[in-house]
Amino acid sequence: MLQTDIVIIGGGIAGCIAAISLVDSYHVTLIDKLAEPKERIGESLAPAAQRILKELDLLEDIEREVGALYQQNLGMQSYWGSDQVHIVDHLRNPDGFVKNLDRKAFEGFLRTAAEKRGVHCIWDTKLYSSSYKSEWKIQVVSNDKNSKPFPIAASFVIDATGRQSHFAKSLGIKRQVVDKLIACWVSVPNTQENVMSTIAAGENGWWYSAVIPNNQRVVAFHTDADLIDKNELKTTESFLKLAQENKEIYDLLNVHNGSIKFHGTVAANSTKLEQVAGRQWAALGDAAVSFDPLSSQGMFNAMASAMQLSKLIKQLKFTDEVEKIYTQQTHQIWQHYIQHKSIFYKAETRWKNAEFWKRRHQDFKVFVTKNAVL
Repeated sequence: MLQTDIVIIGGGIAGCIAAISLVDSYHVTLIDKLAEPKERIGESLAPAAQRILKELDLLEDIEREVGALYQQNLGMQSYWGSDQVHIVDHLRNPDGFVKNLDRKAFEGFLRTAAEKRGVHCIWDTKLYSSSYKSEWKIQVVSNDKNSKPFPIAASFVIDATGRQSHFAKSLGIKRQVVDKLIACWVSVPNTQENVMSTIAAGENGWWYSAVIPNNQRVVAFHTDADLIDKNELKTTESFLKLAQENKEIYDLLNVHNGSIKFHGTVAANSTKLEQVAGRQWAALGDAAVSFDPLSSQGMFNAMASAMQLSKLIKQLKFTDEVEKIYTQQTHQIWQHYIQHKSIFYKAETRWKNAEFWKRRHQDFKVFVTKNAVL
């Protein structure tokens, strides 16, 4: 049996940041079901995240990779609430510019950093079972079809497995789902001089585009899963047909018809665990609460929640106070997020009678009162 102080399940941004933060005080084991990170749509890293990277002595290494790992984002051009473009720049932000990441490369960078700092990393391995009796006994299994489960004993378990929250789900904990938002996305070569990100509302959802490293541009359409035929989100041709409703987005795609890479559809809805922490375990990032991409806070929340939990563990060890305080912190973040989500969606009134927007113009106070208690 492998004995460790803390086992972190999930080697994405939240899991790696937690591991790097904790390894100077504890023996940390980090596992992930993927042998290497996969391509993901989320790439916008809020400027405030640079404080965390600096605290962990990662910022200088990342900034040396400008052009390969990330590209500076000077601002956002928005077609939201009117047909006129509204520009928000980051020139006066004290934390600097938004970083548009090569998400796969960034997660690979964090994995390598965790290994170099002394984290015991086990890739291509997933959770098989778990049980608690004075300490956690979890079984993990390699993705090799001939492999058998092997045990790990740990004083504390961190669930960083994203929206699937595999560890919490194995304990019988359910998720509350606020909406049915999905994102369908493609990537194309970037040929535009204007490298600002773009957000544009439409009758049945909203569009997003951003330039990322290696001269690539991502384009995504967000709508509710039940408002569109699944066949309309399965091919490059169907994606282009949808884009015709939005001139700004269609102009970006039409010149690249033959070089569009279709990536498929992923969940983008707002969800939260009914319980984000328990006896000597806690959930991080999307595993605890997942945000609408409109907030551009998903990666920052993953990093911030990892730092919050790490500091609590260092201060309070593995006591019940960690569960209590972390639960309160997450509850406050969730309430703040839900209130601001409502404000931003209500700012778009051009299609207030369309089903997508009618759902988002409802009074969120009712939801917060009934469902926001973790």
